[in-house]
Amino acid sequence: MVRKPTVAITHLGCEKNRVDSEHMLGLLVKAGYQVDANEELADYVIVNTCSFIEAARQESVRTLVELAEADKKIVITGCLAQHFQSELLDEIPEAVALVGTGDYHRIVNVIERAEAGERVKAVSAEPTYIADETVPRYRTTSEGVAYVRVAEGCDYRCAFCIIPHLRGNQRSRPIESIVAEAHQLAAEGVQELVLISQITTNYGVDLYGKPKLAELLRALGDVDVPWIRMHYAYPTGLTQEVLNAIRDTPNVLPYLDLPLQHSHPEILRAMNRPWQGRVNDEIIQHLKTALPGAVLRTTFIVGFPGETDAHFEHLKAFVQRHEFDHVGVFTFSAEEGTPAATLPNQIDPAIMHQRREELMLAQQEISFRRNQAQIGQVVDVLIEQENPSQGECIGRSARFAPDVDGLVYVQGSPPLAQIVPVQIHGADTYDLFGTVLSDDASVAVQAPVSVSL
Repeated sequence: MVRKPTVAITHLGCEKNRVDSEHMLGLLVKAGYQVDANEELADYVIVNTCSFIEAARQESVRTLVELAEADKKIVITGCLAQHFQSELLDEIPEAVALVGTGDYHRIVNVIERAEAGERVKAVSAEPTYIADETVPRYRTTSEGVAYVRVAEGCDYRCAFCIIPHLRGNQRSRPIESIVAEAHQLAAEGVQELVLISQITTNYGVDLYGKPKLAELLRALGDVDVPWIRMHYAYPTGLTQEVLNAIRDTPNVLPYLDLPLQHSHPEILRAMNRPWQGRVNDEIIQHLKTALPGAVLRTTFIVGFPGETDAHFEHLKAFVQRHEFDHVGVFTFSAEEGTPAATLPNQIDPAIMHQRREELMLAQQEISFRRNQAQIGQVVDVLIEQENPSQGECIGRSARFAPDVDGLVYVQGSPPLAQIVPVQIHGADTYDLFGTVLSDDASVAVQAPVSVSL
């Protein structure tokens, strides 16, 4: 029997890229390939790249160059491959293949052709593929968490974004397919499902003619998974029907990830955001009223062309007024091929970074206060890591999404990949500290511990 080559994979970028990586691993394993986490021992190294902004491209290129210098056979997949499909094979001689964002399901055929001596280019001009529950998958997340992609691509054309160019137009999976995959993951012991797409509140528009997120959430209520979290909830898509579904479905967390990007209507219009100038106090207050106690996360871009001091102060006041639980702030990146790259009144990078720092400092005070309010409470925590040398484990409460929010450091030895009650006795700007409660006795409440900023 001929030995098949060993393959390692390096994953870069977002969780949508991660799902692509997991499907490629699943397909390779099913086809009999050996997968090794050690790149040095692998015959081929798949690099699943990101190309969303310049910093991500630099990281991807740096990784490729390092592997090339180590004389590895490289398969370049993902967004960089899609973005620069005409150049990469010429610029990186060590690359044996190029696989686009809509072609990862062809990975076994690509490796076979590379083994036969061919330099393979498998990149569709317009990505249209999306994997369903029948495509093998080898999860790379912690045991208790899995991402479920409900749709791929984007129909919006925001002035700063190249996602439609990299991943195509929106294409949703049927509700039945998503629910079937959720049941499969529940049978594997997954405790938290994170629903992802580019615009999750637009789920189903392309497939059913109208948004079907509310119906999807209610259908997932029958899946035996304690936590279902939704990412990328555009405010205008959070209709009363969707909010009712979140409220009425016990395992759907009231966690709203709102990619607002700015607060000032002039900047939002310049960004060509789908709701233009309608990000305002009223829409945020409506969400808080409809889902009392909901966790609100958002992201903002500072330094968009034409952003004045007044525009920035408007944004800063907006953040201070609404006290979001979690905020991410990014500086504007002028991406070639986007309308924003050629707009007048580009902002000096030093000013962009100063505004980012100022906004993050304002949010840190808010995050600190909100975390301090958790002291003395008993919260459910999903245990994800063991740290026996410190006599503790690390996990997350329902307030914290994986990879982007804080952690809970837990004294005790609870089982991995299980949700356990934890008494919170300390908090800092981003993280919580607590003690696991035993099954048969409560732990005495410790004196609150404040960790200064």
